[in-house]
Amino acid sequence: MVTAKRIEYPVDGTTMVGHLALPGGTDRRPAVLIAHEGPGITDHQRERADRLAELGYVAFALDYHGGGRFIEDREEMFARIDELLAAPDRMRALTGAGLAVLTAEPRADTSRLAAIGYCLGGTMVLELARSGADLKAVVGFHPGLTSTRPQDSANITGKVLVCVGSEDPFSPVEQRLAFEEEMRAAGVDWRMHLHGGALHSFTHPGLEPDPEARPGIGYHRPSAERAWRAMLDLFDEVFPTMV
Repeated sequence: MVTAKRIEYPVDGTTMVGHLALPGGTDRRPAVLIAHEGPGITDHQRERADRLAELGYVAFALDYHGGGRFIEDREEMFARIDELLAAPDRMRALTGAGLAVLTAEPRADTSRLAAIGYCLGGTMVLELARSGADLKAVVGFHPGLTSTRPQDSANITGKVLVCVGSEDPFSPVEQRLAFEEEMRAAGVDWRMHLHGGALHSFTHPGLEPDPEARPGIGYHRPSAERAWRAMLDLFDEVFPTMV
């Protein structure tokens, strides 16, 4: 039986509001950090944490905007995204704070950690990995693939999976190729799954494609399900004692 609770934690004077989900039992389990999409943490991310807990993982959905808020205004959201993309240290601090909450949970096996992220959250967990955090696996779902410090990928210790839509305007071919070269140069154990026909945010139910309201963005169920299975396959690889 899954137990879930709201967690408030401070980052540089701002109160963040995350969601911790625990599997049944009392033993220590592999632990997964979850970073939300650009607008903010929602029930969708909380449900992802709960779903992972149902599979036996300790899961924590962090908050990187503060107050658990969701940014409704698109201009404000994109301004926030640009602010973070230009500040890798800030991204690493925000995800590192979430990781600290996760590892402070007694049920979390700190020798078996993973981080996953969606949209900007995918970029942020990749930055966390570039900081040298002890993560066995890092998964980005439709993440931004660029970094202002690509050389720091030499610090990545775990295995990397990125799942990208072939029609995602935020991850064009040239960025995918640059990311490949970055991973290759750093000697990272990495893989990229390119989902044919999928747009940005292809994992998010409810975001049906709407070229006028949300150009380049849209849910694609087959790709979402395939990407989730690919993540679980990687977890099976890096957490071989998981039962």
